[in-house]
Amino acid sequence: MARPEVVLDFLQFEDFGLLLVMGGAATVTAATVTLAVKSGGTAPLTGRPYGRRLKEFDSNVLLGGGVFGIGWGLSGICPGAAYASLGVGNLPILWAIAGMFAGAYLQGWLRDAVRAADATEVGA
Repeated sequence: MARPEVVLDFLQFEDFGLLLVMGGAATVTAATVTLAVKSGGTAPLTGRPYGRRLKEFDSNVLLGGGVFGIGWGLSGICPGAAYASLGVGNLPILWAIAGMFAGAYLQGWLRDAVRAADATEVGA
């Protein structure tokens, strides 16, 4: 995942190696979580029991996932893999990392602007 051409080949249905990696990771995670919940143990860092914590639906999760998917498809860069790619000397990846930081800043700015507008409407 640290090489954009591999990600783009996966997204264009030309190379399914990444699907195997992601599927393997999801399988190991699902098995580990299932065992942790069934064991009745507690999380080592928090001491809280393992279990599902259901939350209300949040449309921002869908929006964020969509933005992530669009960025991933356009650049072929996954945020975590971008840092790994930088670690192996791929300096042009700094452009993608700068884009991620700019996107995060823009998201925070927009969120604050929407909250301020909502507060103004409620106070009016």
